[in-house]
Order: sequence, then structure tokens, then C-alpha cells
Amino acid sequence: MTAPVMEFARGSMRIPGIAAAYGYRSEGLSPGVHRGLPSQYVTFIISLDDPIETAASPEDLAAGVTLRNEVVISGLHTSPAYVRQPEHQAGVQLAVHPLLARQLFGVPVGELSELTYEGAGLLGRGIDLLREELYELPTWQQRFETLRDYLHRRLDTTAQSPRRELFGAWNHLAATGGAATASQVADAVNLSSRRLTDLFRNETGISPKDAGRLIRFDRAITLVGASLRGGHTPVFADVAAECGFYDHAHLVREFRRFTGTTPTRWLAEEFQNLQAGGHDRREK
Repeated sequence: MTAPVMEFARGSMRIPGIAAAYGYRSEGLSPGVHRGLPSQYVTFIISLDDPIETAASPEDLAAGVTLRNEVVISGLHTSPAYVRQPEHQAGVQLAVHPLLARQLFGVPVGELSELTYEGAGLLGRGIDLLREELYELPTWQQRFETLRDYLHRRLDTTAQSPRRELFGAWNHLAATGGAATASQVADAVNLSSRRLTDLFRNETGISPKDAGRLIRFDRAITLVGASLRGGHTPVFADVAAECGFYDHAHLVREFRRFTGTTPTRWLAEEFQNLQAGGHDRREK
């Protein structure tokens, strides 16, 4: 039996708010189900293969109650998306800061209420032409450069920017690793907790508390992946301590919430993907 091929290529968009960009290609995988994890970032994927098939639950995926998208834009969410894993797949994936969404997609993240959106519905015919161009290019570097040019043209610097208090609140959460309470964040930007929560939900679709949870969870996933790529077995109790969880049990509860399973089982399912570089959303 031929061993599966998994390839990840890191790229840089050199655009503020694009936290990570990578190309991926895999062949010879056993068909199955992949969990698309919640993240503090908007997920933007351009498939260079068949459409990406997603569902809100394993049961919906098995029943064919799915969305099939060649270009995926996923808003912020706190439960996993279930993705049908085919034998072969390829694409380019970006992690986009949610407060950049207005300039890039034309709408705030809070309006992306569905699990995934077909990109052409938001971005127009130009994204289909870009997808065709990316498919024809022979190297990842050329694809990243072409995508970067597209994003620069796409950015609408005249679009209404989110309120400065939202940037301040997000930066405060990020600086504390997601550990700041909602009231601490509100005090930092001179708003009441209720007012900040209303503004936050309208812009991002989630509360400041959930944003903090996502920031902390993202950091935990990044640490697990880095440990594996360094040749070490992750110790989840150590990850919990470093990322500001109360204890190991708290980390397990958050993993169940965000992945639908335990850290150990999730690690077993995602081992190859993590080793190859998947789920690495560090800013570049």
C-alpha cells in the first residue's frame, strides 16, 4: 500500500490581519471525517480540488445534509465543523482577523451566521477567476504571490472600520492569552460590560468571553502542534498550565466543547495533520 502524501507550504501575505496562510495537498488518504476546529480567526479556504463538503454534525454528514463549497468563508463559531475527508485534496487556507472582515469580505463577521459561505456569494466572480488561476500555477510561491495581489486589490480601505473600542478589547484579550474577564476587558476600553458585549456580538457574532476562550484554545492547539513537530509527545497538563486553563480538567472540558471529543482522541485523529503543520495559526 502506498503511504499517504501530506504537504503543507507556509506563505506570507504581508497584510495586517492575515494571521497565517498555507497551501495544502494530500493524496492516498483513507476517506473519513475531519474536524474543522473553532478558531479566533475567520477561515478562508480556496479549494484547488473538488468542493469542500461540510456539515454541522457527523449525523448530517452521513445523511448527506451538507454544504459543498469551492471557496469557503467560515465565521467565528464555538463548535466543530465536520468535513468529509476525500482521498485527495488541495487548496490554500488563510486565517483572517475577524476585525478585518469588513474590508476584505464587505460585511462584518457577525453577519456570517452560517457555518460556511460560498465565497463567490460574497466576493463575486473574481474569486472564481482567481481559483482557476491558482490551479494553473506550478508552485506554492507563485500561488501565494497571486493571492496576495488579489487581497491587496480586494481590500476596501474606505469601508467603515469597526469601532476602536473593539480593537482595544480584542488586543486586550490577546495580550492576556484570553484570560481577561469580560468586565476587565470592558474596563480597559471604558465601556460597560453590556455595551461591549452588544458591540462585540454585532461585529463578530460571539461574546468577549467566547473570544477569550477561542484565543486560549488556539494557543493550546498551536503548542500541541509545535511539540509534535519538535519530536515530543504533548503533555496536556503542561499545555493547560502554559495556556492559562485552571487545570487539566478545565482543558478537557474546553476541548470537548470545541472539538466534540477528548484531547487524546482528537490528537490521535489529527496526528499526521499536526505533524505536517496543520492548525498552525501563528502570525507570520
